[in-house]
Amino acid sequence: MTARRLEFHPEAIAEAEAQRLWYGERSPGAAEGFTTELEAAFDAILEAPDRWPVYIEGTRRYLLRRYPFLVVYRCIGKVIEIVAVAHGRRKPGYWISRG
Repeated sequence: MTARRLEFHPEAIAEAEAQRLWYGERSPGAAEGFTTELEAAFDAILEAPDRWPVYIEGTRRYLLRRYPFLVVYRCIGKVIEIVAVAHGRRKPGYWISRG
């Protein structure tokens, strides 16, 4: 059995890094917490990608608990593509064009 793997859209990586830096400017602890929670989200998605609800355009979303962000992803065979690390209340669906 082939294991699933995560792949990251380059813009999703840039979004996560930008948020980590933003939190880091305010509080190193907040930046560390954001990174830790984001990594836990990736682990949970990899473990059971169908657990979270269907979202826009066949994607799914995982809501972070302590931060106002969601991880948008889609499953393509054994690949789980992280499409966006999006703020939960800003520009919904801006990432749809990410093929």
